[in-house]
Order: sequence, then structure tokens, then C-alpha cells
Amino acid sequence: MWDYSETVKEHFYNPKNAGAIEEANAVGDVGSISCGDALRLTLKVEPETEIILDAGFQTFGCGSAIASSSALTEMVKGKTLDEALKISNQDIADFLDGLPPEKMHCSVMGREALQAAVANYRGEEWVDDHEEGALVCKCFAIDEVMIRDTIRENNLSSVQDVTNYTKAGGGCSSCHEGIENILMEEMQARGETFMPGAIQKKKAKPAAQPLVTLETPEPAAAPAAGGMSAFQRYKKIEEVIEKVRPNLQADRGDCELLDIDGKNIYVSLVGACSGCQMAAMTVGGIQQKMIEALGEFVKIIPVDKAQYAAQLAQKQATASA
Repeated sequence: MWDYSETVKEHFYNPKNAGAIEEANAVGDVGSISCGDALRLTLKVEPETEIILDAGFQTFGCGSAIASSSALTEMVKGKTLDEALKISNQDIADFLDGLPPEKMHCSVMGREALQAAVANYRGEEWVDDHEEGALVCKCFAIDEVMIRDTIRENNLSSVQDVTNYTKAGGGCSSCHEGIENILMEEMQARGETFMPGAIQKKKAKPAAQPLVTLETPEPAAAPAAGGMSAFQRYKKIEEVIEKVRPNLQADRGDCELLDIDGKNIYVSLVGACSGCQMAAMTVGGIQQKMIEALGEFVKIIPVDKAQYAAQLAQKQATASA
């Protein structure tokens, strides 16, 4: 499990400015619950001076997402909109005394929410629907513009860097070639040579305080994803499913693990969970817990159990023919 600074822990357990503020005149929405992270930033801006008088947040996501959102609201209060727009995702991470590389995408989400809120206040159009650039990562809906901007702003040099900062490439990995092409162009522009398959070079800034973990370590915790055997990975996935089932069963629903195909984890939602309007949120929550437990990006895919069994049987029959 990742280590977090005392500051991250404080903003996670005691978040500042949580909830939507009253009389907000600027709202920024970014992310997607189905992808595991979503953030709504609300601001109260004084029209005469454009000073941010108050800020609040509503976040769906992991501890780092909550901490980053909390930190952002503290950072922007008292600043003018133009001053606030100068805050980078690295500034948010520094305010928290560092974030694990795998969690830097949470600070990027905060920066985007701020940009969206300011645009909303000024009556400008801020789009996150990929009209400006081609969609590169379909698993997490990340476009070329966001990838290029994040590479430039954070001096990234590997696919793993890009995944840590944007989530792009953390799903089925089919977009890795596209990410590598973008990296090659951006690194050439700054006079560097891209090395395919290189291990991330950018290291997290050392924390100024002792590191602690947000989660209580379990005596029999599995090793990091890179050191897990296939069996250990399966047991960890099964363990996460079993932990969320009691809450679903309390609402007359349930979730069953059906299959694991690389980074795709197929589950069956039954009972009240099947066809529920909150199914996307349920799946997003399970996916985030799974990502935290495995230390890698995975995608939870809900399917009909009977139909999926029939598809597998058909594939097996075709393969043996």
C-alpha cells in the first residue's frame, strides 16, 4: 500500500471545506464516477474584485482525491481568480507534502476543477468532452490535449508517468502506443530522447514530514501488484468483492465475481443492484477499492451472468472446433 504524508492524512480524515457552499457563483465539475474519481468545486467570488471568498468541494474517489480537493479549497481562498489559475497540480501535491506517483492524477483533477469553475464564473465554455483532441484512452476517457498538457507541465518521460498523472493507459493498455507517440513528440520538442518501456524517471518530491499510511496494514497483506502471483492477485480481487458484498446485501443487492481477464474484472450485479440507477456509482466504488488493493489500474465490468456464461461457452466451442 502507498505511503502518505501527515498532511495528506489530516486532509483525508479532517477535510476542510467539504460540501457545496451557499451562494456559490462558480461551479466546476470534472471526472466521472464510472471511472473512479469525480470532483465538484464550488466557489463564492466577489464580483467587484474577483477574489475568492469561500470554496467547497464534493469528491467521489480515494483518500488522495479527498485530500487534494481539501487542499485546493484552502489554497484558493483569498486569491483572485487569475492568481488561483496559476496554481498547478504540482503546487497542490507540494501543499500536501507530496503524493505517491500513482496518485498524482488526483492533483491534476483538482487543477482542472478550478479551471472549470473559473470558466463557469466568467461565462466561458470549458469542455472536458474531447472536442479539442482525439480520444486516446477509452478506458478512462482521456484525450490527446490533456495528455500533452500534463506531459509539458510536469516534464513527464514515460508511459507510467502519464498513467500516474492522468490514468491514461491504466486500463486495457491498448492506448500505450498512442501515448508513446505523444511522449516521443513532446520529449523531442524539449531536446530529449524517448526510450520505449522506460521506467518512470520523475520521482515524488520527498515529504517534509514522516510518512504514514491512510489504511491500517493487515498482517497478511499481499505484496505489491508487481510481485503478486496470479493466485495472489485472484485472492486479493476476491477479497475486495467479499468486503463490499455485505453493504450491497443490506440493500437487497449483491455482487458476484465472474471472471478476470488481465485488467478487466467481470462481475454480476444481482437483486436490487441490477438495473439500479446508482449502479454506475456502485461499480465505480468497487473499481476504486480494487485499484487501491491491487496497486494497479483495473476496470470493473458488470455483465449478465447467464449471457456471459453463454459467450464463454461459445468461445470455448469455437476454440476446440
